[in-house]
Amino acid sequence: MTLISFVVPAFRVQGYLRECLDSILGQPETDIEVIAVDDCSPDASGDIIDEYAARDQRVSSVRLPENVGLGPARNIGLDRAVGEYVWFLDGDDWLAPECLTEVAERLRVTRPDVLLVDHVRTHWNDTVTRSAMAEVFPESPGPGTFRLRDRPEAMHLLHTAWNRLVRREFLLDLGLRFAPGWYEDVSFSYPVLMAARRIGVLDRVCVNYRQRRAGAITRTRGDRHFEVFPQWHRVFHLMDSWGAATEALRPTVFERMIWHYLTVLGNGQRIAPELRPAFFAQITADYERWLPPGGYPVPDGVEGIKHKLVASGRWRTFSALRAASRARDAARRQARTARRKVAPVARRGARLTRDGLLREYYRAELRRPVDPTLAVYAAYWYRGYSCNPAAIYEVARRLAPGVRGVWIVRRDRVDSVPDGVEYVVAGTPAYYRVLARARWLVNNVNYPDFVRKRPEQVHVQTHHGTPVKVMGLDQQRYPVGAGRMDFAGLLRRVDRWDYSVSANSFSTQMWDRAYPATYTTLEVGYPRNDRLVTAGPDEVRRLRADFGLDPDEQVVLYAPTHREHLPGYRPPFDPDRFVRALGDSGRLLMRSHYFHDRDRRPGQPRDWERVRDVSGHQRVEDLYLVADVLVTDYSSAMFDYAVLDRPIVLYTPDWEAYRLARGVYFDVTAEPPGAVAATFADLLDLFRTDEVRSDAAAKAREHFRARFCTLDDGRAAERVVRQVFLGEQGERSTRC
Repeated sequence: MTLISFVVPAFRVQGYLRECLDSILGQPETDIEVIAVDDCSPDASGDIIDEYAARDQRVSSVRLPENVGLGPARNIGLDRAVGEYVWFLDGDDWLAPECLTEVAERLRVTRPDVLLVDHVRTHWNDTVTRSAMAEVFPESPGPGTFRLRDRPEAMHLLHTAWNRLVRREFLLDLGLRFAPGWYEDVSFSYPVLMAARRIGVLDRVCVNYRQRRAGAITRTRGDRHFEVFPQWHRVFHLMDSWGAATEALRPTVFERMIWHYLTVLGNGQRIAPELRPAFFAQITADYERWLPPGGYPVPDGVEGIKHKLVASGRWRTFSALRAASRARDAARRQARTARRKVAPVARRGARLTRDGLLREYYRAELRRPVDPTLAVYAAYWYRGYSCNPAAIYEVARRLAPGVRGVWIVRRDRVDSVPDGVEYVVAGTPAYYRVLARARWLVNNVNYPDFVRKRPEQVHVQTHHGTPVKVMGLDQQRYPVGAGRMDFAGLLRRVDRWDYSVSANSFSTQMWDRAYPATYTTLEVGYPRNDRLVTAGPDEVRRLRADFGLDPDEQVVLYAPTHREHLPGYRPPFDPDRFVRALGDSGRLLMRSHYFHDRDRRPGQPRDWERVRDVSGHQRVEDLYLVADVLVTDYSSAMFDYAVLDRPIVLYTPDWEAYRLARGVYFDVTAEPPGAVAATFADLLDLFRTDEVRSDAAAKAREHFRARFCTLDDGRAAERVVRQVFLGEQGERSTRC
């Protein structure tokens, strides 16, 4: 018999589900199965589950035709489980490395009905909060088992389904199922403990309980939080049906109920102010209904006062004390902030510099009406006219002629703006004016921190590549690669987004994780790749002629990415040796941060007739179109170039170091878009033997394209324009 059946429901967890499944399947203990239940999720969760099931026989995929909710989805997984124990793990949480070895050993040795395991709360800002395990059990309970009546303090552990493994036969004999609705853990977790004859505790952190910045019900206001009441009612009805067997536990259960109700009420992110009196009234009603005849252990201090106010139904007093406590806490925070902001008088003095005056001008412009016809575009920190914003701009001129598009560029990049394109120079009064008054703000990076997004404005974040390296909040786990990034500032900028353009499902999943906020995702393909789809042979011939490339020459584009954590890094690449390996008809175009300086240095090419530095060329799409082969490493260029279905070679001499220091989302050397070379000698051999065009390389590219390029059909920019500028309904999945 399989030892552990993991039941993993999935709904809107596409950004986290891979980490969850990897944390299970990567454990040393392999006597497991995973029943992953797609609860008709509107994102790519179901596709991710199918992907894992296709490559690992331990994973079973269950796709539900309609959304049933977390509790019923768990029940469906339970019905399919065959393991001796069942572990209900949520799709956005994940296991600690190697924890399963100790869990499995404890299960095999002690055979408990329920095994409680420890967890930590892992917050979006990469901080960790310990659970209450050490407080509940100051001394380790050891490997023995107990009944709840002997250790009732176990009820003070968090009442979730995922911090306990339950013996499946015990659960089936008990006939206990998850109830529908929110707070479904309550009517499962407490009864399981009360009915168990053998409870074990493993004081080892096994679960990372993700505290999501957006999307969690604990951060969702609404009247559905009233569903906590019927869940607790089910607990007491079960106790009534079980009779004397659980009567001694009633005071402790009652105290937990009131504690939980007050916790929900006290969370300002759950209960809106107008709903709090009614919620409090229901607490009082349940207090009167379920109060044990002999009373219960009332907490000391402030918590005890809350219980007494609930018992007497004194909402106004409760509310006033709550407001006073919050005001006192706010005053303390303000005092701490004021102390931190104390600075020398010279630094506090106002300085009427030009920048200061322009910022004042910007604030004045914010008070003027938004221009309903103005769209502002920018790319790569104002470095010119390019990338996804340029593609969107060009289609908007055609489909939305009533929208006036204006570009922001640096003064030294003005010459790169095509004729007929209106622009303003960054830092000028016109720059501040358009930022303050534009209806639409379109950029492939974030606008500066001073930019204030007005309610009438629409911010479109187009991004500028499918990510290989980790981005956003995920960089917190890789401090070497993240440098001195201000993550709090990043999130303030992300909160300005209304739309996030995504090239593929994989990008959508990663952006959900890296940039948690409430924007709408436009998974439409990359607008900048439209040209790669629509360009015909005539345009390619014209471009090659413009670059001075003969039709019969083999043109290789070498485009490595930069290393933020290694500013001076130069890849081991010898252009002269490379073009010799290409043969007499070979030409090399190099686009890299590392070859801007044309001074003769060791490693610089001597044969400039066959080697050209194209780092300064504004439109990278031109380079893709003229190249017969792309050589890159971890750059998003591979995803764009794959649209052309031409050979791609990954040259990855520092893969392990890059992966460990910078962090990556997937192993490009294991799932490459073509041939892979780890050394320069290997790279030369690939071209000498023409392995770059082998059947194996072609099959790898086909798989890569199927995963990342299916949306690039030449209409991505049109889809963005129609939804963002014209207000047309976007193309949606027909699933729930």
